[in-house]
Amino acid sequence: MRDVLLALLPALLAGIWYFGLSALLVVVVTILGAMMTEWAFTPKHQRSMALSDGSALLTGVLLGMTLPPALPLWMAWIGGAVAIGLGKTLWGGLGNNLFNPAIVGRAFLLGTFPIAMTTWHVAAGPDQFFNLYSSTLALPFMQVPPIPQGTLSASGGGIHLVDGMSAATPLGLMKFEQTGTPIFSLMFGNTAGSLGETSGLLLILGGLYLLVRRALEWRIPLAIFLSAGVFTLLLQQIDPLRFPDIYFTLFSGGMLLGAIYMATDPVTSPVTPKGAWIFGIGIGLLIVLIRNFGGLPEGVLYAILLMNAATPLINRYTQPRIFGRSVGRSAK
Repeated sequence: MRDVLLALLPALLAGIWYFGLSALLVVVVTILGAMMTEWAFTPKHQRSMALSDGSALLTGVLLGMTLPPALPLWMAWIGGAVAIGLGKTLWGGLGNNLFNPAIVGRAFLLGTFPIAMTTWHVAAGPDQFFNLYSSTLALPFMQVPPIPQGTLSASGGGIHLVDGMSAATPLGLMKFEQTGTPIFSLMFGNTAGSLGETSGLLLILGGLYLLVRRALEWRIPLAIFLSAGVFTLLLQQIDPLRFPDIYFTLFSGGMLLGAIYMATDPVTSPVTPKGAWIFGIGIGLLIVLIRNFGGLPEGVLYAILLMNAATPLINRYTQPRIFGRSVGRSAK
């Protein structure tokens, strides 16, 4: 857990750097929602151990990095609570869950609050760090109140409420307008999107750290990238004007965050090497399929959830034969 948190830290700080105080508050609140729910549903004599293992903290961080930076804080808290409550505790606690808890939290928010979860803002930059999006402090189930005159300027220091400028994500531009995004912007984070889409380069460096620490099943992200890349190249041969190139596919949206940090969750992914390849290939194919032929511009969330559901079956049919037993006996 600590290795993954350390690997995520540079990309997380980059997202906060680009989107400002609102982004920081969203991540803090998702962490609070996850840890408070963990505390509430854990027996008293096990609470200190449950909170100290880092799983709830990591779930809150991962969930926060998949959310829009201007999401109302009460929604962020619900997402953190649902991620632990429905994604982990309901299954029996750590090690028993079928689906990645952070993805469960995001899926719940996307299905319950689709407008807020698909409203994106331009990255303002560090010079506007203390500009707080007005939607951040919106009351539960209430519309955002109008901002009084004179509060839109960041001059003079202090915290200022602003109406963020809406913007399309690179995936939205590609899907609905067939407009690409320069690879430099995708790698260094100057784009609209979730906090975890801020810097592909930092996400890759974090993944290399996990690889060195042997805290990563390398077959899963490699299989995702290879299958998504091959599928994309085939589509490019069919219609190069409609379908994105391989660089855009691999570095846009939540591809890197999902492939390196979510799909590799040891609890919700296959335990065998052959199963890891099948799992990763399935995710990569589903991502490209949903992005190009589905109704939504992004497909990482649903691709991982679907393959999480298939993990028990993959484990069953890729389990190696026990030494000294016949094939018939080991298959029972």
